Amino acid sequence: MASAEAEALKAGLREMREQVLGGDGPPPSLEESREGYALFAALTGEPEGVTHTDVDAGGVPAVWAEPAVGATDRVLQYVHGGGYVLGAARYYLNLTGHLANSVGCRVLNVDYRLAPEHPHPAPLTDSVTAYRWLLDQGIEPGHIAIAGDSAGGGLTVATLLKIRDEGLPLPAAGVPLSPWIDMEGTGDSIQSRASVDLIVDDTTLKGMADLFLAGQDPRDPYAAPLHADLAGLPPLYIQVGDEETLLDDATRLAANAAAAGVDVRIDVFDEMQHVFQMGAGNMPEADEALARIGEWLRPRLGL
Repeated sequence: MASAEAEALKAGLREMREQVLGGDGPPPSLEESREGYALFAALTGEPEGVTHTDVDAGGVPAVWAEPAVGATDRVLQYVHGGGYVLGAARYYLNLTGHLANSVGCRVLNVDYRLAPEHPHPAPLTDSVTAYRWLLDQGIEPGHIAIAGDSAGGGLTVATLLKIRDEGLPLPAAGVPLSPWIDMEGTGDSIQSRASVDLIVDDTTLKGMADLFLAGQDPRDPYAAPLHADLAGLPPLYIQVGDEETLLDDATRLAANAAAAGVDVRIDVFDEMQHVFQMGAGNMPEADEALARIGEWLRPRLGL
């Protein structure tokens, strides 16, 4: 049974959906929707002992989250969610801080460009640029992991694909959270979980996909890693909630990765919503999820 804190989180998700996507009234403007994302950020408790510092990561703005105690030569690169249209690094300061504490290393929170102003492949270009910048700073590729939520979960996988295809040294691991990897919404859970997912539905996904793709191929593997050859990718750890319309994106990613010979683990959390990890610091299920990420990542980063 979900905790009382998890049930309280659902109220915040409902409020966020109304602010970002609109209720019974006229739909909000894009700017209003982007401002409404602050309600998502408000779900996360403030981590202890984390310092945040703005940085230029090879021309891409980013924010370091550095724990009071942790390795400085290991890095988790984080790419946020928001359907490639919403979200920003500033809304993920607390979450990346909790991740920094859980893993025991710095987190580079990448503020990539958004659609519709900057459609595909701009987010991917920025994420790969940030990774190249980390390598240029002398960070060993085996001491870097990449993680992200929702669209950022798909972008995590796309970044790994692009790194592989460009012949760059691969990072140690990838951690997609509630990944969005299918621009066409073909998973059964799009309908089977529609009555319980409080923030993601097929209409919203289609609208964001249209803005992100701007007329491009919805099956481009760098936009929709559902259609990618995943062979040769580093180990993946996927987390997803059972009450998500994107549940099948996560399970299909895990199945495709395993079929391609990738070392993959997936944890499906009962009664949990889309990117429930945003409740870190305020919700035991989110804290447990981040603890699992830390336990899984540390040995792969040599910590």
